[in-house]
Amino acid sequence: MAIYDIAALKVKINNPGKRTEKQAVPYLAEDQSENQPIDILIDVNRQRVVDSMTEHPEMGYDDWEYMHSGSDFYTNLIKFNGILLHSSCVVVDGFAYAFSADPGVGKSTHTQLWLKHFGNRAHILNDDKPAIRLINGKIYACGTPWSGKYDYSTPEIVPLAGICFIERSETNHIKKADTTKAVYNIFSQTVRRLGSQTMEMLFDVLEEIFGKVPIWEMGCNISDEAVLTSYNAMNPEK
Repeated sequence: MAIYDIAALKVKINNPGKRTEKQAVPYLAEDQSENQPIDILIDVNRQRVVDSMTEHPEMGYDDWEYMHSGSDFYTNLIKFNGILLHSSCVVVDGFAYAFSADPGVGKSTHTQLWLKHFGNRAHILNDDKPAIRLINGKIYACGTPWSGKYDYSTPEIVPLAGICFIERSETNHIKKADTTKAVYNIFSQTVRRLGSQTMEMLFDVLEEIFGKVPIWEMGCNISDEAVLTSYNAMNPEK
């Protein structure tokens, strides 16, 4: 077991699998004392993993434990004014930009173009599952050990400049998202199997996010122009 600093929370993970343990190394807390307060305890029962392997044997023990430990973290995160947002989140000049889309649309491809365009000014915060959290009245994007298939993540907490839902298009265009559509998009890209009380807390967090962070929708192709179209609209300093 070990204690980690994730999204400004103290997280204790009991008996992590090899993948979880490896990914969480950059998040290890300096203070590993047993008597300190813990915000989130993750203790994935072995039988739960075995049951998942029985149903889906194409994935091994470590991958299933990694998925379940991440699910437990993001479910508990809601109690701390935070949500999972399936997205690729890139940081440029101290601001985070989260790009979300249905699988296969190309959110990671888009953020890789940002890395290419901005060079050492940019890095990936989390390529698939950043935590979005309200802290002291502001919305931040937070790196976590749980990310996409390439395991790109950075243990940082960065002000969130905007959330953008992207679709493929031959031309590049961006606009502020329709509120009803944006609610549906965010809800479809976060944890949803929740009890009624936790669901109420989730909607409270979403309301805070909508009130404090611009939400965009964009049609884009795979080009440098797509980067400039999104950056020029979303950059809070422009």
